[in-house]
Amino acid sequence: MIPYQKEKIENAICFFANEHLKKAKHPLYQTFLYKYLAFLDFETLRETGRPCLGLSYKAMERGPVPMEIYGKRHELKSPCYEFREDQEKRVTIHPKGNPNLDYFSKKEIKQMERLIEIYAKSYIPAQMISDASHESISAWKKTWRKSPNGMIDYSAVFDDSLSCKKDADLTFPEESYLIYRA
Repeated sequence: MIPYQKEKIENAICFFANEHLKKAKHPLYQTFLYKYLAFLDFETLRETGRPCLGLSYKAMERGPVPMEIYGKRHELKSPCYEFREDQEKRVTIHPKGNPNLDYFSKKEIKQMERLIEIYAKSYIPAQMISDASHESISAWKKTWRKSPNGMIDYSAVFDDSLSCKKDADLTFPEESYLIYRA
């Protein structure tokens, strides 16, 4: 269990909605949000052994999608952000204020800022961030190959032999993940 998980998720969404709007000069589309969240969770997991947000992701065609948000996007109510649908049925996320970054470590904040720096540009289409998620999130690749639209197991980030490794051979992120999973 991640401490303050609900608050972290809400404030991460608010952060990405705010910063993407500032940098890209247009609202955050849902595809971008899903990829930002997936990058944050899987990159943090790979580096530390623990996901930042702990969302459940499905390996969909355009990349990992957080099911707690995707499945409820039309009903989600938050003081931090709102989902809106335009006439063409495109869903955008709009901030309602500023995020409270006290829920995040300095490393997590730096990671979120890095993602905005890379992808929040007016000329980057959703397909580009989707393609990037295909390339860099190994857990999506493994799951997509085995079971398109299957749920992604966080352990897929690590070597397939993780459960067989001796304690002395585990890396810090692997050991930390096994503790997190337990």
